Amino acid sequence: MVTKMLFGSTYQVFSYEWKRAYFRFHEPYTDLAYALETDKGGAVAVQMAVQVNIIKYLLFVQNKEENILCEISQKEQEKALAAALADILWVAGEGQKATVCLVTSDTYFTPSIDYKADHFTERVSKRSYALKDTRFLNCEGSHGVILFLYSLLFSRTFERACPHVFNGLQKLEAEGNVQKQLHGVSSRSEVGYLHWSKEEVEHYRFPQVGSMLKTPKLPVWLCNISGTYSVLFSTNRLLLSDWKMEHLFDLYFYNGQPSQKTTVHLTVDTHSHHWEENHREGDGDAEKRFPSVEMAIRTKWEGAAINWNGVVPFF
Repeated sequence: MVTKMLFGSTYQVFSYEWKRAYFRFHEPYTDLAYALETDKGGAVAVQMAVQVNIIKYLLFVQNKEENILCEISQKEQEKALAAALADILWVAGEGQKATVCLVTSDTYFTPSIDYKADHFTERVSKRSYALKDTRFLNCEGSHGVILFLYSLLFSRTFERACPHVFNGLQKLEAEGNVQKQLHGVSSRSEVGYLHWSKEEVEHYRFPQVGSMLKTPKLPVWLCNISGTYSVLFSTNRLLLSDWKMEHLFDLYFYNGQPSQKTTVHLTVDTHSHHWEENHREGDGDAEKRFPSVEMAIRTKWEGAAINWNGVVPFF
């Protein structure tokens, strides 16, 4: 049962925030025309993961330049969303097939005594496609994010799903001196992942994000920063393939929150060592004196100095 896999129980249902969440852009032809609007709740994680792939499509499939991201029409938004959703499902299905979930008026199973009905999941049907077909992707209305999440789960299947972000295989000592082998990331993906948590650092629980995700094929990252999801990206396709590009470069930051009205432009300097000097002079508690997004960037570029280019640092 999919709800048991998601929540650990068939008695729990999606919250109001999850049910109302769908994929919607900011107004066309604005600074954030490329960006999805998000609300509160767990659905933000899915929306920002899709956002990463929208940016990948616009910059590196459509080959749009930096200044063109604000000149996107509604039609281009719809095309970018459909392409991103289809690509995610296709990759999840390992290039063999994608499963698309649709809500219908029919009921496909009868809730039992050990299942709490949500009057939605019972009406979801599945269709599998052997091609990247975007015609049946309709995630713009009510329950849109849930439908896509179901589609993703069934495309990937529970047997092939992997919660770990480290490279390769790791052995875990279980009870009775039994070793359990954990499967991580086996190859570089097109988009990456960065993780920073002040609480985890304070309790010495450092996340083990491997180089496969820190250094993706394209310079676009989903960021989990203290439990809040955001996106970092560069418009320079060569950033991660030419080491000279990583001396001084620009990154763009979007956190999906209503308070962010424009894309934040960051300049990253990996050679000046200004941050290291300031860090040594301070009280040693870097996460209290530096924005968390900077600390997330330094998990990839250790010791980098970051210029916010006139914007008051936040996040």
